[in-house]
Amino acid sequence: MTKVSSVIVPYAAYLRVYEPLAAFPEPERGHWERYARRDDLPSYQEELRRSLADLAAVPPAPVPVHESDDAFVLETDGEVRVCPWRTRLRGWQALEGLAEEYPLPVLDALLPPVVRNETSRDYERWLAEHPDARPWIRTSTWQVPINWFVLFADEEREYAKGSAGEVPVLRYRTPMVQARRRVARGLRALRDSVDESLLIDGLVDVGRWLEEFHPRSLVELDYGGLVHALPAGALEDDHSAADVGEGIAALRRGDEGGAAEAYGRLVERWRAVRDLRSAN
Repeated sequence: MTKVSSVIVPYAAYLRVYEPLAAFPEPERGHWERYARRDDLPSYQEELRRSLADLAAVPPAPVPVHESDDAFVLETDGEVRVCPWRTRLRGWQALEGLAEEYPLPVLDALLPPVVRNETSRDYERWLAEHPDARPWIRTSTWQVPINWFVLFADEEREYAKGSAGEVPVLRYRTPMVQARRRVARGLRALRDSVDESLLIDGLVDVGRWLEEFHPRSLVELDYGGLVHALPAGALEDDHSAADVGEGIAALRRGDEGGAAEAYGRLVERWRAVRDLRSAN
């Protein structure tokens, strides 16, 4: 359960990969071994707090000066797995997509051109030295991309309603091998049914990203701040992964009507979030 804090939680969902310690070379592996034994492991809200503090600076710092040495930690079946934050890398990548999210005058007010240009040059220099860098976390604001749901089954859904001093939690976790298998099955069903689509492109992209990680990793979809965007009662009844799974199964059977029905349920469920985004 996540405790309520004074941090303004953005309406964002997260796709995370937790890798076993064996996936990391030394000396990084030793760092994560020691890190996982800490009693004060930070939460995702702590990560947000630090990011917001950087943006509040004058001039704003859209990307940290130094890479984070923090991570999310899971221990399951006696094995420790970590999901490094890599906040600096994710900040650079997010900055590249801002032009698609905001009109230029708004973007200039949020982050002056001189700040964006300098940050982009820093990223180019860093990327030349780290061409294989990839984040362990993907973020999506105001929605959960449909291709993310393809990775999970309804029985992997974890929901906690929340109570006084706590907020609801909705997430899915699955083994990496299962996530990759579902990507492959989903792509076969989609390619047999449609020539091309944004869903196919997105699923190919996610599949390639998953291939970068250790096969004993765990994949997690966390609704994060989106729990605050869904209407009361809607979160508990949200079984979007089941709808996506049913839609893909219908396509494999050649049942276009069943696929359309499942997609319709998904669209209707997320209509309120889309309307809220438009209002903002």
